[in-house]
Amino acid sequence: MKLVVVSAGLSVPSSTRLLADRLAAATAGRASGPVDLRVVELRDLAVEIAHNLTNGFPGPALSAAIDDVTSADGLIVVTPVFSASYSGLFKSFFDVLDKDALAGKPVLIAATGGTGRHSLVLEHALRPLFAYLRAVIVPTGVYAASEDWGAEGLAERIERAAGELAALMSALTGASTAPAPARPPVPAQSSSAVPAQGSSGSAAPVRSAASVREDGFKVVPFEEQLAALRV
Repeated sequence: MKLVVVSAGLSVPSSTRLLADRLAAATAGRASGPVDLRVVELRDLAVEIAHNLTNGFPGPALSAAIDDVTSADGLIVVTPVFSASYSGLFKSFFDVLDKDALAGKPVLIAATGGTGRHSLVLEHALRPLFAYLRAVIVPTGVYAASEDWGAEGLAERIERAAGELAALMSALTGASTAPAPARPPVPAQSSSAVPAQGSSGSAAPVRSAASVREDGFKVVPFEEQLAALRV
């Protein structure tokens, strides 16, 4: 499975990248198979993102990042909180993606901030954004304020969210690689006759196309039902 982390942290070191790394490690540890982990640092792509927004052509590094994101089996996206929402760099990256790039893709949303009062950014900004992009968002989002590092509760939220993402990735990956189920045999059509009104007024035999399904229900075509009503 391919797991891609998108981190929008601006500083080095970055609490946003730290949270992203912890979420990635927890998800990889809960995955049902080997994980190909890729990290996209948006800070390094800022210039190419700006150029793409103005001229419509991604540079080589941005093209590689877009390919990683669109081919991922699951995403972890982490942004710092600016002005009670996601950062402009974070939003700009997802603006340059194709509108169908994330459709059906499992996504774990996370954010960091200086105070716990911004924790609802997950619900009023990040979740609506990825719902619009038709991603499959895991139920648990993770917000880490400055006071959460080393405090009780953050590790549990990370493990719970990682478990949900790993389970969803495994389920969707397994479904996409599973062989198609065999089609059930088509039962032989019944040759019983249903009386129908002939042109002379007498009942004329009509060959029935009714069939009996495996569950015992008899399927009668609409034409035969209509003919029976006219008798």
